[in-house]
Amino acid sequence: MPTSAVIKNTDFQLITEFAQPDAKKRLSLGEALGGSSAYNIYRNPLGQLILDPVKTIPASEVWLYENAQALASVKQGLRESAEGKSVNRGSFAKHARE
Repeated sequence: MPTSAVIKNTDFQLITEFAQPDAKKRLSLGEALGGSSAYNIYRNPLGQLILDPVKTIPASEVWLYENAQALASVKQGLRESAEGKSVNRGSFAKHARE
């Protein structure tokens, strides 16, 4: 995988020095994790690790990310809305089925 696909910013800061794993080879990352709760983990041939924070999406919404045309349409709509190009068509409640 190209490095640029993972490393989006090269401004790394040392969080702790000489951290050693416990008997079960676990490292406590503590405050280094920030607010993320899931990560992709990458290791290079030198043994260096990168934790890349990720967010999950509900399985019922995966279809959107698997359908390039639908995703492009949603992104276009969001972009147009942000640019003030949206038009209020009123309520569509009368068309809803219960």
